[in-house]
Amino acid sequence: MSKFILIFFLLFNFSSTWSFTILIDPGHGGEDDGATGLYKVGKRKLPIKEKDLALGIALRIKKKLSKNYNTFLTRSVDRSLTLAKRAEIAEKVNADLFISVHINSSTKRSSNGFETYYLDNHDDAAVKKVESIENKDLEGEAYIIDKILTDLVIDRTVKSSKGLATSIHKTIRKRVKGKFRMVDRGVKPGLFYVLALTKRPAILLEAGFLSNYKEISKIRTRKFQETYAQAVADGIHLYLKDKIKKKPSLF
Repeated sequence: MSKFILIFFLLFNFSSTWSFTILIDPGHGGEDDGATGLYKVGKRKLPIKEKDLALGIALRIKKKLSKNYNTFLTRSVDRSLTLAKRAEIAEKVNADLFISVHINSSTKRSSNGFETYYLDNHDDAAVKKVESIENKDLEGEAYIIDKILTDLVIDRTVKSSKGLATSIHKTIRKRVKGKFRMVDRGVKPGLFYVLALTKRPAILLEAGFLSNYKEISKIRTRKFQETYAQAVADGIHLYLKDKIKKKPSLF
């Protein structure tokens, strides 16, 4: 084998190994504001929306991942997207991983912290409250999805999605918990239809609480968003690196 052929062979295999496609999904958008909150500037309280914060963080995650992977966004501007349309985009770009970015909210203003979800069944009443918010855009197809698709997708993706969630959450905890004095709420299972519809390893991130004044003041800063985005990107890289060592399949 000539030197030219050998170099070509090595370059081809290297690029193939790392040619993963990742779809980043900023939650909500357009007419759907998601959670809303107020942040303090002096004595004034100004409105802030989940859809805007989610997009800001998602854009940063994409920028960091684009150095090594094929990376796309379900939306790059403020526009409406159904859950089904988000899943359709995942199919169109043939995504290997699906990362949905959200900001939490609660009726208790003391609620705080970050958490990471993967698709699976559970009996946690607290999680069901989060699901009810994120699953509201179903367009009448909830019954079919719930009874048929979700169970099939869970069987196929739960192991890989949980592994992805764990890898990302570890890096978030390492970079965010102490630096921003935020509570680690853990990795949790949840029945989120946007994850089920994508039919691939997928997670849903809740970066903090819009209902908590102190937390909003952190989440909206460039420093937090950059740190959080880098942690997510690093967690994804560690997950994919580990998968390459073990076997080529992500499932």
